[in-house]
Amino acid sequence: MTSKQHITDDVSADQRKHAITILRRKAVEKITGLSRSTIYAGILDGTFPPPVKLTSNSVGWLSDEIQAWVQDKIDRRK
Repeated sequence: MTSKQHITDDVSADQRKHAITILRRKAVEKITGLSRSTIYAGILDGTFPPPVKLTSNSVGWLSDEIQAWVQDKIDRRK
């Protein structure tokens, strides 16, 4: 058994459902339909979730926050 399998086996099914997922910018663009510049403009004006700094040269977004942002847009159209 690899250490990755061991770690996965130690995590309950409920915890796996709520595992933190990081999305890279291209995935965020695809999910939201927004361009890179629109995403960053939204971050600056506080209308879009800020990214998480992963390394000195890369960022990602929390999937739950992006999904909540999309859901808010859906809810507002009603």
